[in-house]
Amino acid sequence: MASRNNMLTTFEPDRTIQPIYTGGDVALDREARVLATCLGEEAVLTDLESGRTLARLEGDGEVLTALAITPSASHLILCSRSLSMRIYSLQPSDHGLSALAPTLLRTLKPHATPVITIAIDSTGTLLGTGSADGVIKIWDIRGGFVTHTLRGHNGVISALHFFESTAPETTGEKASKQKKKHRKDVESDGDSMAGIVHGDTATARFRLASGSEDGKIRIWDLSKRKSIATLDSHVSVVRSFDFSASLNILVSASRDKTTIIWDAHTWGIKRVIPIIEVVESVGFVGSSAFIFTGGEFGRLRIWDSGTGREITAEQPSGGEGDEIIHVLHNSHMNFLLSVHADQSLLLHSTSTLSETSPGSKIEALPLIRRISGTHDEIIDLAFVTPERSLLALATNSESIRLVALAAQNADPSPVPTGTYFGADVALLKGHEDIIICLDVDWSGCWLATGAKDNTARLWRIDHARKSYEHYATYTGHAESLGAIALAQQPSSSKSLIPGPLENLPKFLLTGSQDKTIKRWNLGKPSKTNTKSGTQPLSRAVYTRKAHDKDINAISVNHDNTLFASASQDRTVKIWSVEEGEVQGILRGHRRGVWSVMFAPKDTPAISGDSAGPASTRHGVVLTGSGDKTVKIWSLTDYSCLRTLEGHTNSVLKVLWMPLRSSEETTRRSVPIASAGGDGLVKIWDANTGEPACTLDNHTDRIWALTVDPSTNTLVSGGGDSVVTFWKDTTSHTMAATAAASTARVEQEQQLLNYMHAGSYREAIVLALSLHHPARLLSLFQGVVQRSPPEEGSLSGLIAVDEVLMHLSDEQLLELLRRLRDWNTNARTAVVAQRILNVIVRSYPAERLVGLKGRGWKEVVDGLRAYTERHYKRMVELMDESYLVEYTLREMEEVGYVDGEGGLGEVAMVS
Repeated sequence: MASRNNMLTTFEPDRTIQPIYTGGDVALDREARVLATCLGEEAVLTDLESGRTLARLEGDGEVLTALAITPSASHLILCSRSLSMRIYSLQPSDHGLSALAPTLLRTLKPHATPVITIAIDSTGTLLGTGSADGVIKIWDIRGGFVTHTLRGHNGVISALHFFESTAPETTGEKASKQKKKHRKDVESDGDSMAGIVHGDTATARFRLASGSEDGKIRIWDLSKRKSIATLDSHVSVVRSFDFSASLNILVSASRDKTTIIWDAHTWGIKRVIPIIEVVESVGFVGSSAFIFTGGEFGRLRIWDSGTGREITAEQPSGGEGDEIIHVLHNSHMNFLLSVHADQSLLLHSTSTLSETSPGSKIEALPLIRRISGTHDEIIDLAFVTPERSLLALATNSESIRLVALAAQNADPSPVPTGTYFGADVALLKGHEDIIICLDVDWSGCWLATGAKDNTARLWRIDHARKSYEHYATYTGHAESLGAIALAQQPSSSKSLIPGPLENLPKFLLTGSQDKTIKRWNLGKPSKTNTKSGTQPLSRAVYTRKAHDKDINAISVNHDNTLFASASQDRTVKIWSVEEGEVQGILRGHRRGVWSVMFAPKDTPAISGDSAGPASTRHGVVLTGSGDKTVKIWSLTDYSCLRTLEGHTNSVLKVLWMPLRSSEETTRRSVPIASAGGDGLVKIWDANTGEPACTLDNHTDRIWALTVDPSTNTLVSGGGDSVVTFWKDTTSHTMAATAAASTARVEQEQQLLNYMHAGSYREAIVLALSLHHPARLLSLFQGVVQRSPPEEGSLSGLIAVDEVLMHLSDEQLLELLRRLRDWNTNARTAVVAQRILNVIVRSYPAERLVGLKGRGWKEVVDGLRAYTERHYKRMVELMDESYLVEYTLREMEEVGYVDGEGGLGEVAMVS
């Protein structure tokens, strides 16, 4: 939330883009609408179609090790390293289908070691858990009890899968020996079987396939509670199973780079398919004979189970982080969802498989949509496209992510296409190392990026045609790039521009850790043929040794004549764009400078720390530094106009906010924004140097900050992987404040009218709601000091007694707080005690005790302490009054006090 000061500048977090997945299990319901993911120790439920977060379930302090959701999305099961298993019931919340209301049904300790894998049967009633101790347990989800305990594996359980056999198994003499050998390995827990009773023909075919790290597979008959087959052909960890009821075959995948198809009638090997890569997931595509595999190379491959041949064309191997760790699919889905090691989820259409003839080849499954589970550490961001409908994110990776900021019309296709706010639109790949900086031109159609691979790249963004192309690469720096900037004006007159996509920015500036700055002219790049293909080349117009340390930021002024460079050497240099010569140096920061920004055109004059406005006709520059300060500089004499202090950590980003209209402010303020390592965004008034408000919605340092000039929406991104959109609510707040002020004046006048007219009920209730203790005290003093008091009244007026007898809990507690405060002063204690007496006599003890938990204890303690003090003082006064009375009586007896109460003559006794 934003803290406010008298300037009434307010921002509120309007929308956020938050992580939903950071590794671990991922699950989908049967209808592919509810996506369940692990987020550290928390679980997140997301609507796959709209991207809306349906629920967030807090963890128990330990990372989740397994997660599953029932096919009907009625229950969610979470297992963590704390050895606990939590079962939740999922019901629609009061907000309808836009949210779910999870209810914790029970918390269990399923195993003595952490649960590694879990599986749910197709009916959603049975849950299988496999742990690191080699034990498998079957649970009744609704009842929360164990139906089976299966022992036999010697290592970690790595895969489980429920299925229903379509034909009786005939394993022969070998199977008979295996039954005798493993009869003692199977243990039964309890009499309850959750409907799976020996001899019941309806359930006699329920099976469970389990795999372990030693490569062995066991098939368990859940009706007979024993292992009916041991399949020992894999030589490494078994990672995945699937069963085809139509073909009556089981497929298994292992890290030994093979997939094996088993005949469910004899449990013999039907076919071994060499995948030639570590396989993490396998399954049948619908009811067809095609199977899919995903593994270490990040390729989703389709195979014909009848021939064992791959039907997808050759695909290039993925890079680091592209490894597939899981693939989700069921018969109700017409797409495959692959989960990758970089926490991204990809949806692939399977529609092309329905038209595939036996023996033919197809291209790789078309990608429908990409979901970023987390954006990792957000290093930089910027609006792109002329309408600013996309946001470009540099996320501590080699790629730029483009995310949508406006939802599109719903797609009637049953495949979720992801047209919601925050959805991934495109991934710009090309850099070979982490991208550090980015910038966009004036049109939003050209994006420049700089990375640790020592290169800069230019991208052409044509969102209308869904075209996001790499345009040119600029090489020449000896070390990684830390700053980049594009020209801020078109290279020709706007009236002559056919379109921004055909009008390249005039130039590009890059700054590097090699301490140099290069300028590149962005004409059409020349081509050269290399072994890897045709690549664009460009040569720098000039190279300048700019600083003594790393260059962190570059900014170009509004007319493309000057640019500024900020460095870790604690200086900012002003350069001419054409000649590349230094025009001035800004010195004053005590630590490295992280950010620099030229003031926009038509910025009003800014007053300095000294009296009177400073000369800013040549421009103003804003800087943020590691010394926790923001500085404003004049380009007339390169002096510091003002230093802004308030951050508790390094200031990592600064920018100029759009100027507000004169109707919104009483004076011409110049707002600026800064973001720091303290996780805060601050809005300042450049003319006063005072913070207007502080925005807090991040838990880590904020690296990136930008603003939409059309809506004044501020966007921040940081190390917590959160992007926050701050809505400018200044106009609304000022209008609401003015309305509240007017209403308060009217209410205060109404209060005076009530007091004057003797309308005690209305006066007391209004004084309590307006928090006017002085007016309330004045009213009660007039009642208590009334002479003579009304007969039968406790306070002095029966009308007041009746008002005090019919207060709400909130009003009663507020009045008791006022009585506590009045009771601390001897001059107002009499009034407090009289009103307190009315309350105590008017309300039963149960009503007063019911106020606990709302500040009641503190009120009672305060009343009791000072009431005891007043009582003690009264007792002492009573004791002293007895002495005075005795003294006067004795004086009267000796004649010193006459009968009329005056002083008389003392009779002398001779």
